[in-house]
Amino acid sequence: MVAAGRGGDGAIHFRREKYVPRGGPDGGDGGEGGDVVLVADLRRRDLSGFRPNQKLSGGRGGGGGGRLSNGARGDDAVLAVPVGTQVFEGEELVSDLAQPGARVVVAKGGSGGRGNKHFAGPSRQTPRFAEVGLPGDEREIELRLKLLADAALVGLPNAGKSSLLTRISNARPKVAEYPFTTLSPVLGTVESADGRQLVVADVPGLIEGASEGVGLGHEFLAHLERARVLVHVIDSAEGDADERWRTIDAELSAYGAGLDERPQIVVLNKIDLSPEPPSFGIGDERIVRVLRVSAATGAGLDELRGTLFEHAPPEVEEPVEGAEEMVDFLVYRPQPARRSFRVYRTERGFRVIGKPPAEEELEAILKAAGARTGDEVEVGEELLEWD
Repeated sequence: MVAAGRGGDGAIHFRREKYVPRGGPDGGDGGEGGDVVLVADLRRRDLSGFRPNQKLSGGRGGGGGGRLSNGARGDDAVLAVPVGTQVFEGEELVSDLAQPGARVVVAKGGSGGRGNKHFAGPSRQTPRFAEVGLPGDEREIELRLKLLADAALVGLPNAGKSSLLTRISNARPKVAEYPFTTLSPVLGTVESADGRQLVVADVPGLIEGASEGVGLGHEFLAHLERARVLVHVIDSAEGDADERWRTIDAELSAYGAGLDERPQIVVLNKIDLSPEPPSFGIGDERIVRVLRVSAATGAGLDELRGTLFEHAPPEVEEPVEGAEEMVDFLVYRPQPARRSFRVYRTERGFRVIGKPPAEEELEAILKAAGARTGDEVEVGEELLEWD
């Protein structure tokens, strides 16, 4: 849940100075409520720090004062999220924070109310009312993270992907001799001799039917969408390597999202379990290299690291022109309807101008505006008493 701050109330105030016994109105405006903002931060790696049903609230705008002094703007609630975070409202994708520094306002603060100075005129020289600040946006959003990796390990369960990632990177995924040991994606950093780094993801093992959602296939395949190179890991000691490659490749093609067009590095793992080097007879232009390795003995792993840096070089981050002037954009949909009423504070209570809202909404607005027992509330021709 995100709730932006309420706008501050406008002030009812009149100029009072020596020799000016009946000065005109000089009530200032209320400040705008604070927004709720998400910012993509490279230092954040996952969403594990966020609690389910957590509420994030923006600050309330300050009230206006005399001598045309305006209220302060409410503090923004700024939340740092990992690059690659997607914001959903229901099942609708409303924002994709795919770049470092990307910034999005997910709840806009309410407008501040106008002070009584705005309502002075030839026919009303001493307005004894001012606008009440409007509530900020409030909505439920869901954050989902797609991994941002240079390369992703893909293959059938128990192909040895986790063992490979452990040997070539700093990752320490759970490794065991049974399928589906990895139940969630794991990131590892591979470092070259000259200090360059690559991020490699170990995605849970896929099974036939994954593109149709079998075995959480949709969730697993979605993590491959942003990897620039797919490392297709095959257990060379178990059955026909060509057939195993075709099984997973068919799922990539059926899922779509360009996965069937990504360059692939085919890694025939567990060569230590076979007396002869395993064969691989697939000829495909997407396959940039076929490697024979053993995660157990370390054979071929240096060549694998070199191939990763050759075909998935780390992207160089270039400064974005005008980044300091990046425009915030609102992501809530649909856009809220313009209010057909305004609430004004008077010396005796409140006045509602325009088409009155539903009773529950009006009560919430007046309560937030500080209505107290005994306050008069004018709604059209009716004069009510707050209780």
